[in-house]
Amino acid sequence: MNSKRTDRLATGVIYLLVAIIILVLIGILGNILIAGVPHLSWHFLTSASSSFEAGGGIRDQLFNSLYLLILTLLISLPIALGAAIYLAEYAQDTWVTRLIRTTIEILSSLPSIVVGLFGYLLFVVQFGLGFSIIAGALALTFFNLPILTSNIEQAINGVPQTLREAGWALGLSNWKTIRGVVLPSALPGIITGIILSAGRVFGEAAALIYTAGQSGSIVDYSNWNMFSSTSFLNVMRPAETLAVHIWKVNTEGIIPDVNLVSAATSALLVIVVIIFNFGARLLGNWLYKNLTAAKVK
Repeated sequence: MNSKRTDRLATGVIYLLVAIIILVLIGILGNILIAGVPHLSWHFLTSASSSFEAGGGIRDQLFNSLYLLILTLLISLPIALGAAIYLAEYAQDTWVTRLIRTTIEILSSLPSIVVGLFGYLLFVVQFGLGFSIIAGALALTFFNLPILTSNIEQAINGVPQTLREAGWALGLSNWKTIRGVVLPSALPGIITGIILSAGRVFGEAAALIYTAGQSGSIVDYSNWNMFSSTSFLNVMRPAETLAVHIWKVNTEGIIPDVNLVSAATSALLVIVVIIFNFGARLLGNWLYKNLTAAKVK
């Protein structure tokens, strides 16, 4: 077989594999959306869930999922960004650095149920936080931090070295070069890393069952005092998320419309992740364009 035929064969195999992946993704997402979207309604989105009767909604679970996602990113993003900058720009290639990277890889492969049990023993029991939003956010931070750090480090390493040398040639310090040149150039990659980790956090269930709890509390959305037990901003209240709600209604099977609730909740989970992904990508492109005056590819 000559080289041209080998090249065409390899290209055809690659296109075939890509087509299979796309078809599988379309099949999974299509099945979830077709089954769930017809059951989505304003009443379903804005009503409290029901434990025994049909016709309940997912208002509190939707808010809890978004609230936990925001809290987790607020905690994990600064830590991951600092760690990634250190590993990419300051750390020398020593056994200590290699040990840190190996530890990050090991932590990123831990099953979420293990992280949940660790969070339960440390935050719920040892620190006395109980089943609460803050305990869930801290557990998800442990779950999210290794992948987020690794993704941001790869984005920073992808910035051409010539950009750093240009900054140094202009008399900028190393930190000013990182802040003004490297980070803006790496922003699309950083946003992509945040998107990937956010999607993982938003759909997580196992870690939250042991930390945030499986039941919600009575929530008053007009109470802005976050220290009040009924406030929707109170981080010490238990909170059931969308993913946990899907697991719970299917496990218990008490409510008559369990299949409808599961399908609609799953569809909403997928739609929110898609909206979040596209929104974050548009934001990243806008920031990249305005911070670097470069055209987005």
